[in-house]
Amino acid sequence: MKEEILKKATQLFLNQGFKSITMDDIAREMGMSKKTVYTYYKNKEHIISESASYLFTSITGGIDIICSRKTNPIQELYDIKRFVLEHLNGERTSPMYQLQKYYPKIYQKMRQGQYDYMQSCVTDNLQRGIEQGLFISDINVQFVSRIYFTGMTGIKDEGIFPQSQFPATDLYEMYLEYHIRGIVTPKGRKILNKIIQSNHE
Repeated sequence: MKEEILKKATQLFLNQGFKSITMDDIAREMGMSKKTVYTYYKNKEHIISESASYLFTSITGGIDIICSRKTNPIQELYDIKRFVLEHLNGERTSPMYQLQKYYPKIYQKMRQGQYDYMQSCVTDNLQRGIEQGLFISDINVQFVSRIYFTGMTGIKDEGIFPQSQFPATDLYEMYLEYHIRGIVTPKGRKILNKIIQSNHE
């Protein structure tokens, strides 16, 4: 029952935001009393913390599966982007922005986890891209991996990239193309252009 409540709460948070959803909403969606929800989670912050951890584990698990396929590094980045957007429901209500604003301690913990994971994942992607002749051989891998993380988290700032002007799907697409075009070789550019063309068909 505890995990079922967590899954439902996570879905609600993603659809409507961490701030908007109350314990009453979760109880109503589960068809149970609020008292029952409190049996498993002592307060809203507790369930938000568990939800953030659950979300992080689910997403990194899916990314691990994508990375284990060892497709070419450019295609891998697009596959990861697609998976994350589907998993976060396109972040229609910018849940991470709400988490940062209203629950900063939980956000910082999750952000650190994201950073540690992405450093490993992106570094491996960059090194394989260099080995396969798709990425420029003399790029500073540590610099590029950190810039990628900074940009990927930075574009979630609604103050700079309002959703009315930059829908989530378009924004991630633009940023990923921007990132890859800056480091590809002519060989890699051909693969990138083919993927972009295929996505637009």
